[in-house]
Amino acid sequence: MNTMGPFITAGLALLLGAVIGFFVNRYLRERERQQEQNTANDILKGATEQARLIEIQARDNALKVTRESEADIAKRRNELTEDDNRIQTRRNEQDQRAERLEQREQLVNKRQSAVDRRANEVDKQFEEQLKKLEEISKMTTDEAKEILLVEVEKEAHGDMARIIRQIEAEAREDGEKRARKLVADAIQRVASEHVAEVTSKIVPIPNDDMKGRIVGRNGRNIRAFEQAAGVDVIVDDTPDAVTISCFDSVRREIGRRAMERLTLDGRIHPAHIEKIVKEETKAVDKVMAEAGEQAAFDAGISGLKPEILRMMGRLKFRTSYGQNQLAHAVEAAKLASILASELGADIETAKLGGFLHDIGKAMDHNQDGTHAQLGAEFCRRYGVINESVLNTIASHHHEVDQASVEAVIVEAADAISGARPGARREDLEAYIKRIRALEDLASSFDGVQNAYAIQAGREVRIIVRPEDIDDFTAGKLARDIAKQIEETMQYPGQIKVIVIRETRAIDYAK
Repeated sequence: MNTMGPFITAGLALLLGAVIGFFVNRYLRERERQQEQNTANDILKGATEQARLIEIQARDNALKVTRESEADIAKRRNELTEDDNRIQTRRNEQDQRAERLEQREQLVNKRQSAVDRRANEVDKQFEEQLKKLEEISKMTTDEAKEILLVEVEKEAHGDMARIIRQIEAEAREDGEKRARKLVADAIQRVASEHVAEVTSKIVPIPNDDMKGRIVGRNGRNIRAFEQAAGVDVIVDDTPDAVTISCFDSVRREIGRRAMERLTLDGRIHPAHIEKIVKEETKAVDKVMAEAGEQAAFDAGISGLKPEILRMMGRLKFRTSYGQNQLAHAVEAAKLASILASELGADIETAKLGGFLHDIGKAMDHNQDGTHAQLGAEFCRRYGVINESVLNTIASHHHEVDQASVEAVIVEAADAISGARPGARREDLEAYIKRIRALEDLASSFDGVQNAYAIQAGREVRIIVRPEDIDDFTAGKLARDIAKQIEETMQYPGQIKVIVIRETRAIDYAK
């Protein structure tokens, strides 16, 4: 019993502590809940008060917006009323103006009727006066007109010639100044050394013994060469040289190169000849392609198809009056570009037209048509779609109408390139023939007494009979002769036509 006492006492103490702790914890939780309830009530009260304030403020804002809207509506109504008043006022003014116009129209109609009556009276009086004049002069109106026209024509003839000469002189002076400046600037800017390339026809050989080997047994070597190269080989008494002859400059160049290789190599027989000719044909094709590409680069032109460049390269072996045609094409492109820039025209069109204008000269002789037509068709076939460029090619010799200022510029550039000093040359026989043809053509016109070609055929002076040619007819004669020269003759540059009319009064003192 005594040993259980302490355990019982400890258990009771624990139980009592647990009860006390329960009630204390319960009291604390109840107190905490009461505090939370109070806090929640305070928050709710504050939120209610804030909501009431927000509601009051929203009502005030709504009232303010409503008042502003009513004021704006009233203002708009006033403006609409004023606009209606202005429109009505304008309508009234338009009605009044229409009434005034109608009144004026009526007044004009009345006046027009009076004018018509007056005009009829004047016509009647004119007819009466005309009949009286015919009776007095004993001449009809048509006869009087004819006499008057003859007199007026005589007086106007001299005035016309004077006015025409004055206008031509002024236009020529201004045009020559401008043209001289443009042409001089263009030539100076393009003034590169121009060497006339003439395809060689003479092939040097080591010695005269080589001629026998070129001919071969029974002429088999020379026949094989002529058949393979398409040229004529002339073996004559010229020492240490043979002549290659062919109208096609490209084939002539291939034959020249092949003959030089054969004579240097020494192996001359038909099989080797065919091989060398084929190799030189490929080499010349490559040279022409490179020449066309280089010419396009020198002219500042890009984007052309290889077929066009190869065809342009053929002009490397083409000359006209000693002027290399590929160099002429590059020069014409540069001149056309400069002239177009000075005149405000399309520079690229003028440049490309100047470069391609003579491409038809490289065509095969079996193709029908002029070089201008062939060139335009070839360029259209191989990708030149600019119609202005094609027109410059086709029209630079006036075979078709020139459709743009660039076509005129290309024609001028072509003439400048061919006519400038040192660009071309011709042999003595052709020169004399051209001079005589020029004088004969000028002398064939009525009223011409003498005709003299001077300045190396660049000028023709025509002396006319003054009793047959008057001042007005002299100017017309100069234009007719110039036009006839353009249509019937071929010449480099331009020819100046001067008509001289001189009146001499001769008397004798006895």
